[in-house]
Amino acid sequence: MYKKHLSKEQALQKLKHYCAYQERCHSEVKEKLYCLGVWKKDHDEIIATLIEQNYLNEERFAIAYAGGKFRIKHWGRVKIKYELKQKQVSDYSIKKALQQIDEEEYMQLLNKLAKEKYAALKSEQYLIRKKKTMDYLMGRGFEPELIMKSIDTETR
Repeated sequence: MYKKHLSKEQALQKLKHYCAYQERCHSEVKEKLYCLGVWKKDHDEIIATLIEQNYLNEERFAIAYAGGKFRIKHWGRVKIKYELKQKQVSDYSIKKALQQIDEEEYMQLLNKLAKEKYAALKSEQYLIRKKKTMDYLMGRGFEPELIMKSIDTETR
């Protein structure tokens, strides 16, 4: 925790680096401002400057976040939406981000995860296998109705 207060210009430079390194949401930048010990009265002005200079863009953050969590962590839309809400991203930006996820890729991933999990539970009884597979996929943030369809095709 910084003890001294930074000037607006110093804080702005640090935050430009912070935002240039990786996409950030508004709440992360606000948190960083607190950590840097910036006066509260300067927060809005600094954030406005970052937005004007295109260092901070909520929609761009949401799209990058959703795409990364889907491709790398294999999260479903429910979990991505929840996590973006936790980061105080607007509903509009969340909707835009989720639209960027290709429907066909999404279903392929869901089916692949369902198949792998179901196969891994081969020592279990049929209904237990089905339930554990469902629970696993729900934990990953996939929609219950899509999970049911996927498991039903998997267990035929």
